[in-house]
Amino acid sequence: MNGASREALAAARESLDALTDNTSVDAAKLAEELAAVTALLQREVSLRRVLTDPSQAGEARAELAGRLLRGQVGGETVDLISGMVRSRWSQSRDLVDSAEELANIADLTAAQRGGDLDDVEDELFRFGRIVASDKELRAALTNRSASAAAKGQLLRSLLGGKARPATERLVTRLVTQPRGRSLEEGLESLSKLAADRRERMVAVVTSAVPLSDRQKQRLGAALAKIYGRPMHLNLDVDPTVLGGIVVRVGDEVINGTISERLEEATRRMAG
Repeated sequence: MNGASREALAAARESLDALTDNTSVDAAKLAEELAAVTALLQREVSLRRVLTDPSQAGEARAELAGRLLRGQVGGETVDLISGMVRSRWSQSRDLVDSAEELANIADLTAAQRGGDLDDVEDELFRFGRIVASDKELRAALTNRSASAAAKGQLLRSLLGGKARPATERLVTRLVTQPRGRSLEEGLESLSKLAADRRERMVAVVTSAVPLSDRQKQRLGAALAKIYGRPMHLNLDVDPTVLGGIVVRVGDEVINGTISERLEEATRRMAG
C-alpha cells in the first residue's frame, strides 16, 4: 500500500487499538466479524468500489456501510468499517486487505490478553516449517479445486486441540481465503503482525544443534541492540548448518558462528 491507503490503514489500526484497549470488548468476536466483512467485500466487487469511490463524500460512504452492516455485526465492527470507508483509498482492494489485517490483529489481541501470544507466534512458525517440509500437505492446503470446507476439516484434524484457538482461526482464514497470496507469504505476514503486537522484530534462527538458554539470551540481546527493537527468536534446528547459525531478520540474512556474530555485533555497536 502507498499514499492514501497507507494513511487510511494507519488510522484504522489506531482506531482498533483504542477500541481493544477496553477489555470489555470481545476481541475474538470482533475478529470474526471483521473477517466476515472482509469476505463480503472480497466477494462483492461493486460494493467495495462504491465504498471507496472518491467522487462520493466520505460521510455518505460511511452511512451506506452502516445501513448494510447494522444488525449483521456488532456496533464496534460497524464503527470500525464506517470509519475506514470515510477515509480515502488508493484502490478499492486496499480496503479489503486492511479489513483482513484488522481481523488478524484483533485475533492476536485476544491471544495477547489470554497470555497466549508467544505460543501463537511459535505455533505459526512451526506450522510454516511443517508445511515447508511436507509437499503433499502443502498441495492439499493450496489446492484450488478443493473446497474451503474440506480444507477447514483438514486443518481441524491437524490443529484442533493441539494449537491455541487464535492460531487455528488465523491459519484457517489464511488457507480457506488465500486471496491470491501464497501460503508462505500469508504465514510470514501473520508472524510480523504477531511481533508488532509486542513492538518486536522476528529473527528466524537456524542452528545445527539447539541453542542453550544463555546462547539465546546473548543472541537476542545482540540482535536487539543492532536493530534497535526487542527481538523475538523463532528457533529451528538443521544439522546441515555445520557448526554455526543462520539468522534471518526480514530480508537480511546473517551467516556465521554464534561467537563471530556476537563479536560483530559488539563492533557495530561500538562504531
